[in-house]
Amino acid sequence: MSRIASARDISFLLYDWLQTDGLCQRQLFAEHSRETFDAVLRLCEQLASEHFAPHNRKSDDNEPHFDGERVILIPEVKQALDRFAEAGLCAMSAPESLGGMQLPYTLERAGFAWFLAANVGTISYPLLSMANANLIARQGSQTQIDTFARPQYEGRWHGTMCLSEPQAGSSLGDIRTRAEPDGEDELGARYRLRGNKMWISAGDHELGDNIVHLVLAKIPGEDGQLLPGSAGISLFIVPKFLPAAAGSIGDRNDIALAGLNHKLGHRGTSNCLLNFGEGRWLPQQAAGAIGWRIGAPGEGLKCMFQMMNEARIGVGFGAIMLGYTGYLHALDYARLRPQGRPPDRRDPHGPQVPIIQHSDVRRMLLAQKAYVEGGLALGLYSARLIDDQLSHPQASARTEAGLLLELLTPVVKAWPAQWCLAANDLAIQVYGGAGYTRDYPVEQFWRDNRLNPIHEGTNGIQALDLVGRKLTAHQGKAMALLAARIGATVAQAGAADDADSPEQASRLAEALARLLEVNASLAGEPDGERRLANAQSYLLAFGHIVVAWIWLQQALAARGLRAEVDRDFAAGKRSACRYFFRCELTKVGRWLDLVAEGEDSALRMQDAWF
Repeated sequence: MSRIASARDISFLLYDWLQTDGLCQRQLFAEHSRETFDAVLRLCEQLASEHFAPHNRKSDDNEPHFDGERVILIPEVKQALDRFAEAGLCAMSAPESLGGMQLPYTLERAGFAWFLAANVGTISYPLLSMANANLIARQGSQTQIDTFARPQYEGRWHGTMCLSEPQAGSSLGDIRTRAEPDGEDELGARYRLRGNKMWISAGDHELGDNIVHLVLAKIPGEDGQLLPGSAGISLFIVPKFLPAAAGSIGDRNDIALAGLNHKLGHRGTSNCLLNFGEGRWLPQQAAGAIGWRIGAPGEGLKCMFQMMNEARIGVGFGAIMLGYTGYLHALDYARLRPQGRPPDRRDPHGPQVPIIQHSDVRRMLLAQKAYVEGGLALGLYSARLIDDQLSHPQASARTEAGLLLELLTPVVKAWPAQWCLAANDLAIQVYGGAGYTRDYPVEQFWRDNRLNPIHEGTNGIQALDLVGRKLTAHQGKAMALLAARIGATVAQAGAADDADSPEQASRLAEALARLLEVNASLAGEPDGERRLANAQSYLLAFGHIVVAWIWLQQALAARGLRAEVDRDFAAGKRSACRYFFRCELTKVGRWLDLVAEGEDSALRMQDAWF
């Protein structure tokens, strides 16, 4: 059994539950088959196991450092990324017209699950690049696509997203980076950028020939002043090296690395403070980093949200797989570690038993299983929505997929970032005193995962987004659609002839009804601050209801597994579903009570009282 991920679980979710092989009947994926899918998954497992996992600890112990001229990484990082690029995986879901494999996004996410679990620090470099290239491919001109996206899909160039600034953080309306018009050329409207960007993952390194930064900056108004708030924010392609002919590079752009941030986890990924336009690299010209606008002026946030949402789903997957590998390590340890004796066999002369035979250890393992397998199913469901949005033959189904994806994106990011991190915490507990030593890997998994409640918009921001925007967007159509889908599963489970499904259907129906009641009360709440003060409690409840629904679907799908080899696997799915309904879904009522009551302790609390 691999301690990185579970090939059996991934196969079950892809084929027995989501029926991903059916996507091959759609025109977009008609060149593929289940055999193709399985070959790609095996390749991902092999590369992750042989080239990424072996240096996970080494890259954590030897984080990137800046020698004043360049960022130094251990050589294994580039070696692994070269293997990744040679296999064509940088363009797994990219269109064939851009040299891609044109595989379903669901399969791409399932394959990348192996890399996220094996070495999240190293795989972050190409995942950011792919999201960068995807944005350019969808929103750039053909010349911009050929110049900047193609080399990233080929794995020769890398990419980043540059949003935050030291004084602004997540408040993007307060950014100060300026973009002054500088004429036009074959790449479009050209600008000179001046400003500082903070917390830029993969912001500088020498893993490829170039780094393509997607930078949010403000175009000044007619009076030369920056407009307040989000007005004037536009998006720019700003490469580390200016492009020359046909994918080659020319002069160094006016971008300087000011320093590296040293993080709790993800230590293998360089995290940078970048200065744009300080005059270091283009002294022969007027200072200012050269960039080309992508999208219309003033629509930078609208354009960037494509990459931000892709990154949020990616953060969710990272949290899932760090929790998942922690669970598998804890499970393996519990099966091998002898300690103590059962209550009915206290003879000190008798043999000790593996700790998995102790009920409290089984409780902790079962909780981890419920969190990580529920999280992986949630992530793959969101990926399937992306495939349906892009490829479903019916326009109404494409629209529905888009509505559900928009509603669920905050949950896909935030729920795993909280509960799969909790799984890592339990994994340390299973190891006991060994768990918090660096002799075992579970402490690193926890440190790596602790970043994810903050990455790409904190969990609190996701809660505000869910309550403040997503619930009411499109006149509440997405929520109505989700409720209908949950209701369909409730009806199916209610008619099942096993002992658990009807009871679970009843519990889920009750939780959903309560959620809809609270939604109505939120809509009528005139005090916006009070509504948002309880957004986190709402997100907790909403996420648990969604994951309970997905667990019930998994349990129903497991009923169809008849082969003797699948007996224990199916029983494990049903048991984890039972645990989630008995021990986790029961928390929803109190969370929703807090929302309905408009709990205001935080609002009443004054600064001086702390």
